[in-house]
Amino acid sequence: MKKDTIILAIESSCDETSAALVRNGRDVLSNIISSQISVHKKFGGVVPEVASRKHIENISGVIDTALSEAKLKLDDVDGVAVTYGPGLVGALLIGLTTAKALAYAKKLPLIGVNHIEGHIYANFIQHKELEPSFVCLVASGGHSHIVNVVDYGKYDIMGMTRDDAAGEAFDKIARALGLGYPGGPLVDKIAKEGNAQAIDFPRAYLEEGSFDFSFSGLKSAVLNYLNSLSMKGMKTNVSDVAASFQQAVVDVLSDKLIAAAEVKNSPYAVLAGGVAANSKLREELSKKGAKKGIKVLYPDPILCTDNAAMIGCAGYYKLLRGEVSEMNLNAVPNLTL
Repeated sequence: MKKDTIILAIESSCDETSAALVRNGRDVLSNIISSQISVHKKFGGVVPEVASRKHIENISGVIDTALSEAKLKLDDVDGVAVTYGPGLVGALLIGLTTAKALAYAKKLPLIGVNHIEGHIYANFIQHKELEPSFVCLVASGGHSHIVNVVDYGKYDIMGMTRDDAAGEAFDKIARALGLGYPGGPLVDKIAKEGNAQAIDFPRAYLEEGSFDFSFSGLKSAVLNYLNSLSMKGMKTNVSDVAASFQQAVVDVLSDKLIAAAEVKNSPYAVLAGGVAANSKLREELSKKGAKKGIKVLYPDPILCTDNAAMIGCAGYYKLLRGEVSEMNLNAVPNLTL
């Protein structure tokens, strides 16, 4: 009798083509990521049509490499998990179509996975001891959610962004500062050279008790500050602006996550998504969590980015619950958790 369950996972929601083999949900046998950063850098952001084309070029090779690194064949696989939303519709369809073809050809269950759910599950890979329930902040280019993870597959959305997501704000301010793309890591790097108290940018905490986010006002304040300096012919201290902006974002994200964990009596405050790789956010959360007796958890940076291992983990638990997708599963670019 076969003991282990092997999931082949595919992720193509934006500009990373990724395939992974995951055993029993938490043991990553391979996690191959083909990034398109160098392709999109010259455009200052992701171009959807270009991303789709690159996914087509890369996906077969990425899957072959993932199987090879895991020392497995398709015949060893028990299910195919794939991101079906949210994301760029053309990019999603490349991964989804490939997953359907493999599942159909090998008579395997197809498991559609929500990309946001995948980010949460990256923590199950990183922290083998972690079990629901806990409170998680999912912060990325397209999402800023505070989620109470009640159980595997059962979520209570406590708060989300009302306008710009945190990662989106990082990208826009990086572009305004002439730092390039992707914005998050570049702002994080140059902010280390700046004074985070140099400029008092606004923090939008919204209504009392709200766990929602709003970063559009902060973004506008930074842009207005830069325009004001330009009109006066004054030089911009890029590192100070980056550090002050980053501190404003981090203060709001960390305060709201710790407050949400307190409300739910969660022993953990968990971080996920691309912004989870931000060094200042990790530092602030760890300090604030320690003061409240709340343990702060986050994945390694490679599991913060878009990757298929997290999709494989989420897919495994969906398979255990018997949540298998039909072959008419379609991409849902605006999928909610």
